[in-house]
Amino acid sequence: MYTPKPFAFPADHPEAAQAVMTENPFAVMVITGTAGVEAVHIPVLFDPTRGDHGTLRAHVARANPIWHHFGDAPALVIFWGRHAYISPDWYASEGLVPTWSYVVVHAYGIPHIVEDPDQVAAMLGDLSAASEQSLGPKPPWTMDRVPQDQRMALMRGIVAFEIPITRLEAKQKLSQNRRPEDVAGVVAGLRTTGGVYDATVADLMEKTAR
Repeated sequence: MYTPKPFAFPADHPEAAQAVMTENPFAVMVITGTAGVEAVHIPVLFDPTRGDHGTLRAHVARANPIWHHFGDAPALVIFWGRHAYISPDWYASEGLVPTWSYVVVHAYGIPHIVEDPDQVAAMLGDLSAASEQSLGPKPPWTMDRVPQDQRMALMRGIVAFEIPITRLEAKQKLSQNRRPEDVAGVVAGLRTTGGVYDATVADLMEKTAR
């Protein structure tokens, strides 16, 4: 990923990139197979305790042929953080053009299929638990709500896998290359739009500019 120096994550704070993966688990996995480049959109769990850079855990439908490339081809998993359009009208400086501010993490590694039923069940339970925790005060839904025979049938319909991360790339393009008055103008502009992520991007820009 092309990352000019001002937009790189701080090398001495790897937890910043890890937080992006944890907080934005719906990712894109890209892999090259015999038919060319393929991609799948899936929720992904990040486990920071396993491996030098952590391990990703996920599953795809067994009917999806992408899993036939697992174990051989390296994969790229893309985690999108917050992002927002930046209007030139918000800059104090003249002659600038529209751009997009964003945070993104790329994780690389080779997917390996998980065959053990207990490990597959644990992954599915962890995945639902991670997604359910933000829905409180609703009691969390758990896998034991599904009858065992139905649960086993569902598990046969998926392919679980893990990706030990071999390389992480992280980028935060948040106007770090602009003058302080330009950053201040963008932050003020973003706070007026009501866009889904605009206020959060403004917060990130202020934090990065400190």
